[in-house]
Parts: sequence; C-alpha cells; structure tokens
Amino acid sequence: MKKMKYKSNIKSLKETRQHLRTHSTSAEAELWKHLKNKQLAGRKFRRQHSIENYIVDFYCSEEKLIIELDGDPHGDYIQIQYDEQRDKKLKEMGYTILRFENRFVFQEIEWVKEEIIKTFSSSSEACTEPAEVRCTLTESSEC
Repeated sequence: MKKMKYKSNIKSLKETRQHLRTHSTSAEAELWKHLKNKQLAGRKFRRQHSIENYIVDFYCSEEKLIIELDGDPHGDYIQIQYDEQRDKKLKEMGYTILRFENRFVFQEIEWVKEEIIKTFSSSSEACTEPAEVRCTLTESSEC
C-alpha cells in the first residue's frame, strides 16, 4: 500500500509560520531550547511547521510526531473543539500528537522530554497508547 504524502510548509502559510516563530510563547521558546539542534535523542524537530492547512507547534518528520503546547487560549470550549477536530484529522493522516500544558514545560521539563522520547519508534520504551496522547502530570506519569 502506497503511503500518502501530505503538503508540508505551504507557501501561503509562510508569513504566518514566520510570525508565530518570532512571536512564540515563553513555553514554546523554553521547549525549543531542548528540541533544537537534535538535542533530544538525535531527532530533528521543526517549529511552527505546516501540514496541509494546519500549523503545528513542533514537528519531527522522522517520527511523524507533532507536539502541541496548550496555554490559556486552549482553555475555552471553542478552541478545545477546534483542537480535537484538528487532532482527529492529523491522526487520520498518520501523525502522533502529544499535547502538554505550558506549565509542565516550566515545572517538569525532564518529564516532558521523557514522554516525548517514549513515543519514538526506536525507543525500547515505546509507547503503546493510541496516536493522540494528552499528557497531564499524575502520580503515575506513564504514557
């Protein structure tokens, strides 16, 4: 069966992506410090990357992994519905989606990095959860 190839970094979204990169949230800037330059298990991440008409916070093409950070703007009902619809579409396209609340980037960065690494296909601790994982900190912070 032939793999579907989806449009990536569409030219019409270039200015929007650039604006989002130069005006990133403090949580995005902090996580980027840990993802850029293949610092996390040698994986290359892009920030504010577009897939079809969606712009995702962080993307690793090697793993087909999308990482989204959720802050206050994602707390309202309309935004939550949009995120769920978007995540469903991206999941149907074969992407794995991890969502973290901004506060975990500042308070539990090592846990965030561990959760990301668990999704890597060559990881011996590969996650067996469905393609979308909503991460929240609990006593048992397993995937």
